[in-house]
Amino acid sequence: MEYLGFLPILLVVALAGVQLGIIAYTAQQAGTAARAGARSASLDGPVQQTCQGAVSSWLADGTGCAATDLGDEVTVTATVRIPSVVPGWDFGPATKTATMPSDD
Repeated sequence: MEYLGFLPILLVVALAGVQLGIIAYTAQQAGTAARAGARSASLDGPVQQTCQGAVSSWLADGTGCAATDLGDEVTVTATVRIPSVVPGWDFGPATKTATMPSDD
């Protein structure tokens, strides 16, 4: 009986742990997308397709990249939507920026 009363707390703690792992993984994927997008932009390649191709397929739909040309270098900011384990929990996007020298 005591175990049944404690079960909801265990479930919430487990879901929170899984959610923290997803947040960390999404942040890592945003960094990867930013670096790949900056590399592509420095070589005058397709930034958005490269960013989406650099992340896991289940995160690609929520991925966007914006490139800024600064003359001798290019900066790309990648934004990846953080998926939620529990409906209603919204953590916003993970955003990372990378800068690479231009190929000019």
